Amino acid sequence: MSGCGNSGKSDIRGEIDNNIEKSLVVVKPDGVRKKVIGEIISRFEKEDLNIEKLKMLRISRELAHRHYQDHKDKSFFDILIEYITSGPVVAMVISGENAIARVRGLIGPTDPRKAERGTIRGDFGDDITVNVIHGSDSMENARREIELFFGQSKW
Repeated sequence: MSGCGNSGKSDIRGEIDNNIEKSLVVVKPDGVRKKVIGEIISRFEKEDLNIEKLKMLRISRELAHRHYQDHKDKSFFDILIEYITSGPVVAMVISGENAIARVRGLIGPTDPRKAERGTIRGDFGDDITVNVIHGSDSMENARREIELFFGQSKW
């Protein structure tokens, strides 16, 4: 598992000149139950993205609330919290050139019914909530999410 050769700054983007970014990716409980963790990791590696950190964990309700804080006032919030805490997940830090957009492209739209075959959600997702995987949607959210799941880090 290789690093991204950054300048040591605590920043989501390492070397600005080659657009190295980091993203949090979480294989959700349904992805773990379906035994597609290896397939998902393989898809990222085949696209020359690096798995920098990886761990399996059970998300606590507190971590779930902090992770999904932007959705706290939405009608589906409680269902989302129950789902993400229902079983083990695999959390990863993935890096590479333009990693955030590339990861999002491999994942596909939030609603698997709108996702193309060949994307992770299109191939393995069930519905808009039970959709196999999470990927950071911006550098700001990636930084916040990586710190939530892996603690402070000098990148």
